Amino acid sequence: MLKGFITGVIATLAIFAIVAYIGVTQGLLIPANADASPPALERWAASRSLHATLAREAPKEANPVALTDANLIDGIKLYGANCAACHGAANGEPSTVAIGLYQHAPQLAKDGVEDDPEGVTFWKVKHGIRLTGMPAYTTTLSDTQIWTIALFLKHMDSLPPGPERVWTSLKNPIAIAPPSAVPRENRE
Repeated sequence: MLKGFITGVIATLAIFAIVAYIGVTQGLLIPANADASPPALERWAASRSLHATLAREAPKEANPVALTDANLIDGIKLYGANCAACHGAANGEPSTVAIGLYQHAPQLAKDGVEDDPEGVTFWKVKHGIRLTGMPAYTTTLSDTQIWTIALFLKHMDSLPPGPERVWTSLKNPIAIAPPSAVPRENRE
């Protein structure tokens, strides 16, 4: 009786694995197009994996870049050159690149990361996030530059007057889509 039960469990798992393999390799279970909604299992797996990785690997120490107007302005400039095309400028409007991204990149002027520990922001910028448009800046920005971006993002909602002027004058390097070009589901 137990042998038959174990054989049944193994057969069920084997059938499940074969169906999953065929579903993935034939493009039936996980869509490859950037304009498709991800299945719940994909969203769950990506979210759980990211949170676990951040908890394990994100730096816990304080940001080594001092909170000064000059460093905030440097962070804004680095953000403008490396991040604004996907994450937007101070006006919070998505660029044409951001609208087409899958996963949609958060527009940080609206969906900021001020509540995130700076080490988490540092890790995300340095290592990127798999299966999203978030690239890894490991080889293109120094750790100090990445910490400087993290400093700005931590304080972007409470900038002193000088950095605030630089932030609000920052233009997105990619054309901003006119409201009529923004898909209805992305409008607020």
